[in-house]
Amino acid sequence: MDFKQAAILGSYISKDYAEDLFRLLATYRNISASEAASRLNMHIKTVQDFMEAMTSLDILEKSETLEGKRPYYRYSLKKRLIEMSVDLSPLFQAEKSDDKLNLKIREMKNARVRFTVSRNNQYISNVVIWIGEGRDRKERKLNLSIPQGRFLYHLPFPSAEFKSIADIMESAGNNGENVSEILDIVNVLIEYNVIESES
Repeated sequence: MDFKQAAILGSYISKDYAEDLFRLLATYRNISASEAASRLNMHIKTVQDFMEAMTSLDILEKSETLEGKRPYYRYSLKKRLIEMSVDLSPLFQAEKSDDKLNLKIREMKNARVRFTVSRNNQYISNVVIWIGEGRDRKERKLNLSIPQGRFLYHLPFPSAEFKSIADIMESAGNNGENVSEILDIVNVLIEYNVIESES
């Protein structure tokens, strides 16, 4: 089950009426949305949306039935057990290539940013970026993890030479365990024109 499917299931199964609808589906061999709605005194659109969502997740099966000239659907349960299993492995970034760690960066000149140093003066605790102009200017604050803060504490100034991400991590005493979160904050700050890379 992917995140989109899990979100649909979680959204509908958390409704107060979900158990009652499943009880009806377990009781009847098949049932229409209008029959279920009248039985539970619910709005037919609410029941229809629930039935269609459960069908899209392969929990229900629907079959078209003709009543006169007007077709409608009847729903039946396909499963007695619903299990939610979400695979998080695609969210983990693959091992970082040397190319990314070899990227040379520094703080961009006139970046309209404020770095707040921690009380012990050993790392950056947060970054405040100003976006927009005049009255439309907004403040974007990024709270940093300690490894990110140590990394940015050693980020070369705009007037300094570019340094590779690997070299900055070494200066910050990072042993490579936090590579993914370092690269994440670097990508964000490049996007906000706080960090520039050597072309």
